[in-house]
Amino acid sequence: MKFTSLGSGSEGNALIISTSAASATASAVATTVMLDCGFSIKETERRLTRIGKLPQDISGIVVTHEHGDHVAGVFKFARRYHIPVWLTYGTYQAIGEQACKDVVVHFCRDNEELVIGDLALLPYTVPHDAREPVQYVINDGRCKLGVLTDAGQSTSHLLQALAGCDALLLECNHDRQMLADSRYPPSLKQRIGGPLGHLANDTSAQILAALDKHRLRTVVGAHLSLKNNTPELAREALCGALEAHPGDILIADQEQGSQWIAVG
Repeated sequence: MKFTSLGSGSEGNALIISTSAASATASAVATTVMLDCGFSIKETERRLTRIGKLPQDISGIVVTHEHGDHVAGVFKFARRYHIPVWLTYGTYQAIGEQACKDVVVHFCRDNEELVIGDLALLPYTVPHDAREPVQYVINDGRCKLGVLTDAGQSTSHLLQALAGCDALLLECNHDRQMLADSRYPPSLKQRIGGPLGHLANDTSAQILAALDKHRLRTVVGAHLSLKNNTPELAREALCGALEAHPGDILIADQEQGSQWIAVG
Protein backbone atom coordinates (compact mmCIF):
# COMPACT_ATOMS: atom_id res chain seq x y z
CA MET A 1 0.00 0.00 0.00
CA LYS A 2 1.10 3.54 -0.69
CA PHE A 3 -0.45 6.98 -0.33
CA THR A 4 -0.02 10.55 -1.48
CA SER A 5 -1.68 13.85 -0.74
CA LEU A 6 -2.97 15.83 -3.72
CA GLY A 7 -3.06 18.88 -1.45
CA SER A 8 -3.63 19.52 2.22
CA GLY A 9 -4.95 22.69 3.82
CA SER A 10 -7.89 25.05 4.08
CA GLU A 11 -8.00 25.60 0.29
CA GLY A 12 -8.60 21.94 -0.55
CA ASN A 13 -7.82 18.41 0.55
CA ALA A 14 -7.57 15.03 -1.15
CA LEU A 15 -5.64 11.91 -0.23
CA ILE A 16 -4.99 8.97 -2.55
CA ILE A 17 -4.40 5.47 -1.17
CA SER A 18 -3.48 2.68 -3.56
CA THR A 19 -2.48 -0.96 -3.57
CA SER A 20 -0.23 -2.40 -6.25
CA ALA A 21 -1.53 -4.91 -8.77
CA ALA A 22 1.22 -7.31 -7.73
CA SER A 23 0.07 -7.28 -4.10
CA ALA A 24 -3.67 -7.28 -4.76
CA THR A 25 -5.36 -10.32 -3.27
CA ALA A 26 -8.89 -10.06 -4.59
CA SER A 27 -8.21 -8.82 -8.11
CA ALA A 28 -5.51 -8.48 -10.74
CA VAL A 29 -5.62 -4.69 -10.67
CA ALA A 30 -4.74 -2.10 -8.06
CA THR A 31 -7.35 -0.63 -5.76
CA THR A 32 -7.17 3.16 -5.54
CA VAL A 33 -9.32 5.14 -3.11
CA MET A 34 -9.66 8.89 -2.77
CA LEU A 35 -10.25 10.29 0.71
CA ASP A 36 -12.08 13.62 0.37
CA CYS A 37 -11.94 15.94 -2.64
CA GLY A 38 -11.96 19.66 -2.03
CA PHE A 39 -10.81 20.65 -5.52
CA SER A 40 -12.63 21.35 -8.78
CA ILE A 41 -12.85 18.60 -11.38
CA LYS A 42 -10.20 20.26 -13.53
CA GLU A 43 -7.82 20.76 -10.61
CA THR A 44 -8.36 17.22 -9.35
CA GLU A 45 -7.59 15.86 -12.81
CA ARG A 46 -4.43 17.98 -12.97
CA ARG A 47 -3.22 16.79 -9.60
CA LEU A 48 -3.99 13.15 -10.44
CA THR A 49 -1.93 13.47 -13.61
CA ARG A 50 0.96 14.74 -11.53
CA ILE A 51 1.00 11.50 -9.51
CA GLY A 52 0.49 9.23 -12.53
CA LYS A 53 -3.19 8.40 -11.96
CA LEU A 54 -6.32 8.80 -14.06
CA PRO A 55 -9.83 9.51 -12.75
CA GLN A 56 -10.82 6.08 -14.06
CA ASP A 57 -8.33 4.52 -11.63
CA ILE A 58 -10.37 5.64 -8.62
CA SER A 59 -12.36 2.76 -7.14
CA GLY A 60 -14.25 4.85 -4.61
CA ILE A 61 -14.30 8.13 -2.69
CA VAL A 62 -14.65 8.21 1.09
CA VAL A 63 -15.68 11.42 2.84
CA THR A 64 -14.72 12.66 6.29
CA HIS A 65 -17.22 15.52 6.71
CA GLU A 66 -19.15 18.21 4.86
CA HIS A 67 -16.81 21.22 5.01
CA GLY A 68 -16.05 22.62 1.58
CA ASP A 69 -12.30 22.12 1.65
CA HIS A 70 -12.98 18.39 1.93
CA VAL A 71 -16.16 17.83 -0.05
CA ALA A 72 -16.55 20.63 -2.62
CA GLY A 73 -15.44 18.45 -5.53
CA VAL A 74 -16.57 15.02 -4.34
CA PHE A 75 -19.95 14.67 -6.01
CA LYS A 76 -19.13 16.56 -9.19
CA PHE A 77 -16.08 14.36 -9.71
CA ALA A 78 -17.93 11.19 -8.72
CA ARG A 79 -20.83 12.01 -11.03
CA ARG A 80 -18.61 12.64 -14.03
CA TYR A 81 -16.57 9.45 -13.60
CA HIS A 82 -19.26 7.18 -12.10
CA ILE A 83 -17.40 6.62 -8.83
CA PRO A 84 -19.27 5.42 -5.71
CA VAL A 85 -19.05 7.52 -2.56
CA TRP A 86 -19.03 6.49 1.13
CA LEU A 87 -19.99 8.91 3.90
CA THR A 88 -21.86 9.03 7.19
CA TYR A 89 -25.59 9.69 7.17
CA GLY A 90 -25.06 12.88 9.15
CA THR A 91 -22.64 14.15 6.51
CA TYR A 92 -25.14 13.20 3.79
CA GLN A 93 -27.86 15.19 5.56
CA ALA A 94 -25.56 18.21 5.89
CA ILE A 95 -24.61 18.10 2.20
CA GLY A 96 -28.16 17.59 1.00
CA GLU A 97 -29.80 15.02 -1.23
CA GLN A 98 -29.75 17.25 -4.31
CA ALA A 99 -25.96 17.62 -4.25
CA CYS A 100 -25.63 13.82 -4.20
CA LYS A 101 -28.03 13.28 -7.11
CA ASP A 102 -27.00 10.66 -9.71
CA VAL A 103 -24.16 9.38 -7.53
CA VAL A 104 -24.09 5.91 -5.96
CA VAL A 105 -23.93 6.63 -2.23
CA HIS A 106 -23.08 4.17 0.55
CA PHE A 107 -23.40 5.02 4.23
CA CYS A 108 -20.77 4.25 6.83
CA ARG A 109 -20.58 4.79 10.55
CA ASP A 110 -18.16 4.81 13.44
CA ASN A 111 -16.27 1.55 14.00
CA GLU A 112 -17.98 -0.39 11.16
CA GLU A 113 -15.42 -1.44 8.57
CA LEU A 114 -16.13 -0.91 4.88
CA VAL A 115 -14.33 -2.66 2.04
CA ILE A 116 -13.39 -1.22 -1.34
CA GLY A 117 -11.50 -3.71 -3.49
CA ASP A 118 -8.39 -4.76 -1.58
CA LEU A 119 -8.65 -2.00 1.00
CA ALA A 120 -10.56 -2.13 4.28
CA LEU A 121 -11.39 1.24 5.83
CA LEU A 122 -12.44 1.77 9.44
CA PRO A 123 -14.27 5.05 10.13
CA TYR A 124 -13.88 6.49 13.61
CA THR A 125 -15.59 9.50 15.15
CA VAL A 126 -13.59 12.67 15.83
CA PRO A 127 -14.46 15.90 17.67
CA HIS A 128 -15.08 18.54 15.00
CA ASP A 129 -17.76 21.13 14.27
CA ALA A 130 -19.53 19.07 11.61
CA ARG A 131 -22.69 16.92 11.53
CA GLU A 132 -21.16 13.42 11.88
CA PRO A 133 -17.43 13.69 11.19
CA VAL A 134 -15.18 10.67 10.92
CA GLN A 135 -11.60 9.92 10.00
CA TYR A 136 -10.26 6.61 8.73
CA VAL A 137 -7.75 3.84 9.31
CA ILE A 138 -6.94 2.03 6.05
CA ASN A 139 -5.76 -1.57 6.02
CA ASP A 140 -4.54 -3.66 3.08
CA GLY A 141 -4.28 -6.86 5.11
CA ARG A 142 -0.62 -6.29 5.81
CA CYS A 143 -0.17 -2.66 6.88
CA LYS A 144 -2.27 0.12 8.41
CA LEU A 145 -2.41 3.80 7.50
CA GLY A 146 -4.04 6.14 10.01
CA VAL A 147 -5.49 9.52 9.02
CA LEU A 148 -6.34 12.21 11.57
CA THR A 149 -7.20 15.74 10.52
CA ASP A 150 -10.02 18.13 11.41
CA ALA A 151 -10.24 17.35 15.10
CA GLY A 152 -10.16 19.80 17.97
CA GLN A 153 -8.76 17.58 20.69
CA SER A 154 -7.53 14.13 21.55
CA THR A 155 -9.95 11.42 22.69
CA SER A 156 -9.45 7.89 23.96
CA HIS A 157 -11.52 6.71 20.99
CA LEU A 158 -9.20 8.16 18.36
CA LEU A 159 -6.12 6.95 20.22
CA GLN A 160 -7.56 3.45 20.21
CA ALA A 161 -8.43 3.65 16.51
CA LEU A 162 -4.92 4.78 15.55
CA ALA A 163 -3.03 2.29 17.71
CA GLY A 164 -0.55 0.09 15.88
CA CYS A 165 -0.50 1.97 12.57
CA ASP A 166 2.50 1.65 10.26
CA ALA A 167 2.04 5.18 8.90
CA LEU A 168 0.15 8.22 10.14
CA LEU A 169 -1.03 11.38 8.43
CA LEU A 170 -1.58 13.80 11.32
CA GLU A 171 -3.01 17.30 11.35
CA CYS A 172 -0.73 20.08 12.59
CA ASN A 173 -3.02 22.97 11.84
CA HIS A 174 -1.67 25.83 13.87
CA ASP A 175 0.87 27.12 16.32
CA ARG A 176 -1.01 28.50 19.31
CA GLN A 177 1.01 31.71 19.55
CA MET A 178 0.78 32.44 15.83
CA LEU A 179 -3.00 31.96 15.97
CA ALA A 180 -3.28 34.22 19.02
CA ASP A 181 -1.21 36.93 17.29
CA SER A 182 -3.06 36.65 13.96
CA ARG A 183 -5.54 39.16 12.59
CA TYR A 184 -8.33 36.61 12.66
CA PRO A 185 -11.45 37.81 14.51
CA PRO A 186 -11.81 36.43 18.05
CA SER A 187 -14.71 34.18 17.03
CA LEU A 188 -12.61 32.49 14.34
CA LYS A 189 -9.65 32.09 16.68
CA GLN A 190 -11.96 30.47 19.21
CA ARG A 191 -13.42 28.12 16.60
CA ILE A 192 -10.04 27.01 15.24
CA GLY A 193 -8.45 26.58 18.64
CA GLY A 194 -11.49 25.15 20.38
CA PRO A 195 -12.36 21.55 21.25
CA LEU A 196 -14.29 21.11 17.99
CA GLY A 197 -11.80 22.94 15.80
CA HIS A 198 -8.35 21.93 14.56
CA LEU A 199 -5.30 20.38 16.17
CA ALA A 200 -2.54 22.68 17.39
CA ASN A 201 1.04 21.51 17.01
CA ASP A 202 1.40 20.71 20.70
CA THR A 203 -1.85 18.72 20.79
CA SER A 204 -0.74 16.71 17.76
CA ALA A 205 2.54 16.00 19.53
CA GLN A 206 0.65 14.87 22.64
CA ILE A 207 -1.48 12.52 20.52
CA LEU A 208 1.65 11.13 18.88
CA ALA A 209 3.34 10.63 22.24
CA ALA A 210 0.29 8.79 23.63
CA LEU A 211 -0.18 6.44 20.67
CA ASP A 212 0.85 2.81 20.51
CA LYS A 213 3.75 3.32 18.08
CA HIS A 214 5.33 -0.13 18.05
CA ARG A 215 4.76 -0.42 14.27
CA LEU A 216 4.92 3.26 13.34
CA ARG A 217 7.56 4.06 10.73
CA THR A 218 6.20 7.09 8.85
CA VAL A 219 4.62 10.34 10.08
CA VAL A 220 3.30 13.05 7.77
CA GLY A 221 2.18 16.43 9.09
CA ALA A 222 -0.92 17.71 7.30
CA HIS A 223 -3.56 20.45 7.08
CA LEU A 224 -1.09 23.18 8.09
CA SER A 225 -2.49 26.69 8.18
CA LEU A 226 -0.74 28.94 5.70
CA LYS A 227 -1.04 31.90 8.10
CA ASN A 228 -0.81 30.34 11.55
CA ASN A 229 1.86 27.68 11.22
CA THR A 230 5.10 26.77 9.50
CA PRO A 231 6.51 23.39 8.44
CA GLU A 232 9.46 24.00 10.76
CA LEU A 233 7.24 24.47 13.83
CA ALA A 234 5.14 21.42 12.95
CA ARG A 235 8.23 19.27 12.48
CA GLU A 236 9.73 20.49 15.73
CA ALA A 237 6.61 19.54 17.68
CA LEU A 238 6.29 16.09 16.15
CA CYS A 239 9.99 15.36 16.47
CA GLY A 240 9.78 16.06 20.18
CA ALA A 241 7.12 13.36 20.55
CA LEU A 242 9.07 10.85 18.46
CA GLU A 243 12.60 11.74 19.55
CA ALA A 244 13.30 11.92 15.84
CA HIS A 245 15.29 14.16 13.52
CA PRO A 246 13.26 16.90 11.77
CA GLY A 247 14.20 15.41 8.43
CA ASP A 248 12.32 12.24 9.38
CA ILE A 249 8.99 14.11 9.43
CA LEU A 250 7.31 14.68 6.08
CA ILE A 251 4.87 17.53 5.44
CA ALA A 252 1.92 17.52 3.03
CA ASP A 253 1.38 21.05 1.75
CA GLN A 254 -1.40 22.88 -0.02
CA GLU A 255 0.10 23.24 -3.48
CA GLN A 256 2.20 20.12 -4.00
CA GLY A 257 0.65 17.72 -1.51
CA SER A 258 3.23 15.01 -0.99
CA GLN A 259 5.23 12.40 -2.83
CA TRP A 260 4.07 8.80 -2.99
CA ILE A 261 4.84 7.23 0.38
CA ALA A 262 5.06 3.48 0.89
CA VAL A 263 3.40 2.02 3.98
CA GLY A 264 5.32 -0.74 5.72
